[in-house]
Order: sequence, then C-alpha cells, then structure tokens
Amino acid sequence: MLSVRAVYCRLSGGHVTSSRLTPSATALLLHQRLQPHAAATQTWGLVNHRLYSEDTRVSAPPLEMRNDLTRVKRVVVKLGSAVITREDECGLALGRLASIVEQQIRPPSLEPRACAAAGQSGLMSMYDAMFQQYGLKTAQVLVTKPDFQNEFSRSNLRSTLSELCKLKIVPVINANDAVAPPPEPDKDLAGVISVKDNDSLAARLAVEMGAELLIIMSDVNGLYTAPPGQPDSRLLNTFSPFNADGSKIVIGDKSRVGVGGMDSKVKAATWALKNGTNVVICNGCEEKAIINIVKGKKVGTFFTMTPSQGTPVEVQAREARDGGRQLQSLTGEHRSAIVNKLADLLLERKSDIIAANQKDVSEAYNQGMSQSMMARLFLNDQKLKTLAAGLRQIADTSHNALGRVLKRTRIAEDMELRQISVPIGVLLVIFESRPDALPQVAALSICSGNGLMVKGGREASHSNKILHSLVQEALEPFAPPETVSLVSRREDINDLLHMHEYIDLVIPRGSKQLVHQIQESSQHIPVLGHSEGICHVYIDEDIDPDVAFRIVIDSKCDYPAACNAMETLLIHQKHRQGPLFDQICEKLRNEGVDFQPGPRLSTMLKFGPSLSASLRTEYSAMECAIEVVDDVDEAIQHINQFGSHHTDTIVTNNEYNADKFLRQVDSACVFKNASTRFADGYRFGLGAEVGISTSRIHARGPVGIEGLLTTKWVLRGAGQIARDFTDGSLKFLHEELPLEEVNGASTYHKVSSS
Repeated sequence: MLSVRAVYCRLSGGHVTSSRLTPSATALLLHQRLQPHAAATQTWGLVNHRLYSEDTRVSAPPLEMRNDLTRVKRVVVKLGSAVITREDECGLALGRLASIVEQQIRPPSLEPRACAAAGQSGLMSMYDAMFQQYGLKTAQVLVTKPDFQNEFSRSNLRSTLSELCKLKIVPVINANDAVAPPPEPDKDLAGVISVKDNDSLAARLAVEMGAELLIIMSDVNGLYTAPPGQPDSRLLNTFSPFNADGSKIVIGDKSRVGVGGMDSKVKAATWALKNGTNVVICNGCEEKAIINIVKGKKVGTFFTMTPSQGTPVEVQAREARDGGRQLQSLTGEHRSAIVNKLADLLLERKSDIIAANQKDVSEAYNQGMSQSMMARLFLNDQKLKTLAAGLRQIADTSHNALGRVLKRTRIAEDMELRQISVPIGVLLVIFESRPDALPQVAALSICSGNGLMVKGGREASHSNKILHSLVQEALEPFAPPETVSLVSRREDINDLLHMHEYIDLVIPRGSKQLVHQIQESSQHIPVLGHSEGICHVYIDEDIDPDVAFRIVIDSKCDYPAACNAMETLLIHQKHRQGPLFDQICEKLRNEGVDFQPGPRLSTMLKFGPSLSASLRTEYSAMECAIEVVDDVDEAIQHINQFGSHHTDTIVTNNEYNADKFLRQVDSACVFKNASTRFADGYRFGLGAEVGISTSRIHARGPVGIEGLLTTKWVLRGAGQIARDFTDGSLKFLHEELPLEEVNGASTYHKVSSS
C-alpha cells in the first residue's frame, strides 16, 4: 500500500510532527499567516485519521454563502486514493499532485539567479519521480554560453548526451543561470545563433545533436495572423519564414515567467530550420501535444523551407464570399448563361480535357489504384456529353431559383410578409476521384448564387486543373473568376473547416473515411453528406421474373462503383427452392459478379461461396451480398438495420406490400419496380447534384439547387410599430395570400429593391 506523510502545524510555534497514513486517509493542511489582529493559538492536525482542533476562542459560525469562501484562511484538503493514483493503478499521479500543490503554494520572492539555483533541485526531483514511473532515469546537464564557443566543449557535450540516450537516461538540459556570463555580442547575423535564452539553447542543441525535430512549447498554440484573442486572428498551421512577407508577422509580448518570448522562439526556429532541423511551435499545455505532432497531426505551427504558393485559403474564401454576392445580383438569365457557356466549353475543349485525364489515369494505374476508383476517375466523350447535357438542364430550370416566394402573409392592413429563397453563402465541396463532379458542383453553385471552394482528389489533379480553368473562363464576363476557387493542398482543408466566418456549408463526396474525418474536423460549420451507399434490392413473393432480372442486373452492373449501386440482394424465401434464385445467380455470374451469401442463405447452401463478412459492406465493385428473408416485413427490418439510408427498391406486383415498403423503409430514396441507379440528380431532373444526402435535416437524397438554398423573411410595412397592436389600435389579420401572381422571373429583384 502506498503511504504519504500528513503534516499538522502549530501556527503560533511552528512545531511540526507527522504520522503515516494510507492514501484513503490522506489530507493536506494548507494555511496562511493570519493578520496580527486575527492571530490565535490554534492547533489543527490528523490523529488516528480524525481531524481535531484545540482552540482558545469560540469557533466562528459556518459560512452561509459560497462567496464567503474567499475569506477563509485555513483549508484542509482530503485527497482520495483515486485522486493520487494513476489511471493504470501503477503508481502515483504525480502530475495531478503537482497541479494540486501548485494551486496552493505561494513561493517567496527571490532574486532571479538565486531563484534559478533554488529551483533546479526541486525541478530535477520532479523529473526523477515522473520518469521513474516509466523505468527511466534522468541526468541534469547545465550549460553556459562559453560551452558553445569551444569545439572541444561542444564535442564533449555531444558525446555526453549521446551516451546518456544510449543508456536510456533522459538528459535534462538547462542554462546555468546562476553563473551565466554577461551578454555577448549578437552573432545571429554571422550565421551562429547566440545563446540568450532556452529557445536559442534548444535550437543550438538540436542542430549540434543532428535532431530531426525540435518542438518548442509555449503557452500559446503557435503563430497567429494577429494577436490571439482578436476576432480576425487565425492560427497558422504552416509558416515559412522565407516568404516575402514573413517579416510582417505580429509578435506579442513575452510571458511574465519567460525570458525570450515569441520573438526569440521564431528566431530560434528559423535558425534551426536553416540548419536542417524541423521545428514545430505548440502549446505545452495541450494534451498529448508531442504524440500528436510526431503522428503528423496539425498541432501548433510547423516551420517549412517551402514558401507558400498561390493565394492563401483565407483570401480565397473571402473572394468566394464576395463573388457569391455578385452572383446574387445577377438575373437568373445571366447565371444560366454562365452555365451554358461552361457546357459549351466542355465539348469545345474535350480533347484537352481527355488528354489531361489520361495523365491522371496513367499515374493512378502505375500507383495500383483499384478498378472501382479508376472507373470514377476516367473521362471519355460520352461522359463529357452527358455532363454537358446535365449542365444545360440545370441552366434551363434555374431561372427563378433565387427570390422565389415560398409564402405570403398579410400581417395587417398595409403589411405583407414574404418568405423567399436565397443562397446559403459559400460552399466547401470535397470530393475524391471523380473530376466530373467539379463542373457539376460549380454549375449548381452558380445557379443558386453561392460562392464555391472545391477540393478534388490528388489523383485527379490534372483533370481538375483544366476543368476549373473552364469554370473561371465561363464566369469572367459576369462575375469574378475567384467566385469558384480550387483548393490545391490537402493541408488547407483543416484551415477552411475552422473558417466559419467565410464557409457556410461543407459537402464531402467520397469514402466513408473521408466523410467521417470531415464531420469530426469541422468547427461550427454544418456538414451535408452520406457516409456510404449500402443499397438494397428486395425481390418480393409476387413478381414478374423478367422485371426482377433487369432491375437486379442494372442496379449492380450499370456502374458498380457508384454510391447508388446495389450492394445487397434480398430474396423472398419462396424463391429459394424455385428456379428464380438459380437464374438470378447465373445471370450475376455471367456479368462477372461475385456474391457472398448472408448467414441464413449460407446454411441453405450445401456448396457455394464463403459467408459474407458483413451485411454492412459497400463493395463498389462487381460483388454483392445475397440474403433470404421471410416476407416484406423482414426485408424492411433488414434494410433499416443494415442499410445506410441511401437508396432501396422493391420488386413486386403486390400493391399492399409496395405501399408498406415505400412507407416504412427509412431511406432518402425508396423505389418500387425501378433500379437503384435512378437515385441521381440528373435522372431526377435536377441536372446534377452536389451529392446524395442521407441526413435528416435540410436536404435529403440527391441535392440539387433546392438543397443549396435557404430562406429569408421580407416584411413590407407602412410605419406600423408593435405598440399599435398591443394597445388595440391595429389588429393582426394573418391572411394567407396566393403565390401565383408574384412568382415571376424578376421576383427576387423586385423584393431586393424595396
């Protein structure tokens, strides 16, 4: 059993005794010297695990209010076993104990050199105790500036530190402030950093030891674009001191307990970087900061030799916001003209587009990309024609998308309230592999009056670059080309996910991992999307076999990499013993589809494929699962349990079963006697989609222009005030008004001009 020493003190005489207690009985007596007029002869202590007092005066009555606790002078703190024990129950929680002690101890004021000397032994004792918990020893190494001016001394230092590390002894290096010599001339400009503080000391040591990484911990999260705490301040995840504007960063005051401040940290980091050591400046108070840094996570500010190229993402986001507002000021015809021009450019420049796409396909093939991903990446004449047709459909049907009156109410005489459609603002769309998504998303954003930032997959970089240039070319006569920006670096996404002042909606299109990562990283910005497409086809008892064959084959084989492709086939148990089951399996095999039976079907097969590993699998390839169910109710239960709420269809001639299926399957798209492949913005008549949402808020299913709009309320009055209605001089009417007479092409501009 661990034991600690509990101490009690006689304030008047300073007499100290002690007794050993188990952790569960541990208590700390914390006291301050009372003011002379309040002094009293009093003893507090712990005897036989009981608190007692000897008082020469009457005790004060208990306090009545929590605020009165600010006046207390003596405090007993009981520390339970769980408080002082590590979570793994293998020793003392030294950090927790240190934190508790730190809250109460007020050290006397000392001259800085004497304070440094007095603190060294305590600091090393703490390091010793902490590292011993993990079976490691520590060694103290004190250095001064002259130690770095002599090659022999530096060689001895390197040798000593190397030997300590080989012996698994952690060296703790500090400047010997107690005997530090006077300041030396600044040699920074001569290419050698002067040892003025622990920041420059750490930089010299890192370079001398050939360290690959120097982590400089501070009390702030890193470098900011402005002093932390200001509204426009933003953490710089990456910083190049060699940018043309690198000298323009704002350095705040140093902390009261530090010597160098952030200015010395930046200079030390820059010198170390020049001499081959990577540097990260981070917040030392952040939990697991070191572990997360060496895992490559975005913690603190990473210093890099590579100057930033292109426009900073913050500027891109601001320009997209401004461009989106200019789009709103255009007529619907002008916005449609931009999209029609883009459709023309796709066909006029198709040879250039396909040539760029072939570079992507070739590189992806050499890197071993899967066939399903290659299918999404590939562009050809037919895909471009279909893409252009979809863009024209968007342009033709979106003239009245903005400013459409959704609700009219006569509030009172000469007071009319309208709810109208308006853009969301700025969209951030992130997609993988599919370059054709870029012009689709751009067209939808333009017609809905939204600014757009897109980040395509690295595997489609050549295709995305040329397609983005066509979008900007189509925009230029009517709106700034920066209205639609292409984000080139993956590292910039994390920054954008924190820019809620510029970005209004994030739409990830891609793998389950991508969507989950974006949802977890987004800070105060809503995320719209689906995590995966586990789509089902259920073959009911009463069916037309030819219809069933066509739907199953099309749902699986038309485009197996698509998110609306069938991944699980459910078959009514009646067909298991009939010819239909064997015929479907044979047709799937002929198409090259591999299938895995579910648990129930597996028990019915004497010979056959191995059991499906999971009924929640999105294969995105010529592969699927097959399972047997008793009836439509079990099919519905199965889909709601194992599906992803994307798209599911029933094949049946029974209207009752069809209605039940359509009502009770909880998915964004539910079909009767139709292929799951119809879950698509173009096939729905939306022209295209920014994605298929399985969310339950805002938009669900294929998200076209309607899903990229929100509303605002416009009230037209004649000088009325709220008091007119409370004192009875005016009365509310709340009369619904027809919409037909106001929903014309120029509605938005009529409303906006009022």
